[in-house]
Amino acid sequence: MPIFIDRRLNPKDKSLGNRQRFLKRAREELKRSIRDQIRTGKIADVDAEHAVSMPARGTAEPSFSDAKDSGKRQHILPGNKHFAPGDRVPKPGQGGGGGSPGKTVSEDDFRFVLSREEVLDLFFEDLELPDMVKLNLKEILAFKPRRAGFAATGAPTNINVGRTMRNSHGRRIALKRPKQGDLDAIVEELAVLEAEPQGAAARQRITALREELERLERRRKRIAYVDPVDIRFNRFDNRPVPNANAVMFCLMDVSGSMGEREKDLAKRFFVLLHLFLKRRYDRTDIVFIRHTHEAQEVDEETFFYNTQSGGTVVSTALEEMHRIIEQRYPSNEWNIYAAQASDGDNFVTDSERCIGLMDGQIMRLCQYFAYVEILDERESHIFGATDNGTSLWRAYSAVNQRWPNFQMSRIANAADIYPVFRQLFARQPALQKSA
Repeated sequence: MPIFIDRRLNPKDKSLGNRQRFLKRAREELKRSIRDQIRTGKIADVDAEHAVSMPARGTAEPSFSDAKDSGKRQHILPGNKHFAPGDRVPKPGQGGGGGSPGKTVSEDDFRFVLSREEVLDLFFEDLELPDMVKLNLKEILAFKPRRAGFAATGAPTNINVGRTMRNSHGRRIALKRPKQGDLDAIVEELAVLEAEPQGAAARQRITALREELERLERRRKRIAYVDPVDIRFNRFDNRPVPNANAVMFCLMDVSGSMGEREKDLAKRFFVLLHLFLKRRYDRTDIVFIRHTHEAQEVDEETFFYNTQSGGTVVSTALEEMHRIIEQRYPSNEWNIYAAQASDGDNFVTDSERCIGLMDGQIMRLCQYFAYVEILDERESHIFGATDNGTSLWRAYSAVNQRWPNFQMSRIANAADIYPVFRQLFARQPALQKSA
């Protein structure tokens, strides 16, 4: 996020509040310029660096000055050899005092070069997923053990053998614990001496070796091979794990009724949604579902770039979404969101099936469901208050009246994408889930 730091000293005729207002105006102007660039350019360009120009007007700090036409003043002016009291000085532009065209000094606009991170921060600053945290989630944080070094105490199953033997080896070297090889050498020498005829010198040597052997054995018993002070256990700390998991389902119609323009607008909407989710929520899963007369879960690359066509049965996408929720995203543990884009075309009898799935299953599991319908640009002006829309629009209108966590809107051209996106995901009070 861009941060403006004013390091200038605060002079006597300036105000810190005025400077803060100036920085606020500069930030708002940057946000407006970025939105205008994205609205007129490509949605994919938002994920890049931007050079933003900001007009110089309105950037001056307010200050107090003396009124020239009131009050009493005394001025002491230096004399000169060119003018005398009573001389008339021509106004600029009426003689030699005027400036020539093209030589007027002007002030250039400010130009900011913003990185990708700064652009995305400004672009998505006031957008959020509504009702992010479920009301029925546990208030106590879940904890997950993670490695955190070693400890001198612990359970036997957590003994770290490598660290324990390293400590044991160092202690034995420091205390000079006799090695087994030294004892074996003494035993061998005793065996050789006792097997030969023993003189006085041999008997003395045998006695000395037996005393040394006894001393070394006592020392080895006192200095254990592995002592309790050597043992180290793997240490684990319980670190809190956020329990507000979220998943976003992206459903897109890629049937034959969706022309290249409609598919392009739908993809632009989902590209913007994808950037928004990746930027604001690190732990949000995204599930991509494409459908014609049948639906399938696909990866990101296939969802945005592969071509496909066929008939239109919208309920297949809703059924696939419900199947995935049951298998991988239980509603009591996950915040479930969905966004769907379509041209509104659907099989004649399938719209009633869609209403049943939405009322009976999908909306009871979702925190929020956003539907975007792609209009024909040539006919977009006829959709008014008296228009009933497509069959899918009429079906979803019935769902919209019963579920407060369902929102729907229409897009006719690329310029509508960002305003509609903001309308669907603007910050708002938490929605209450219907029973």
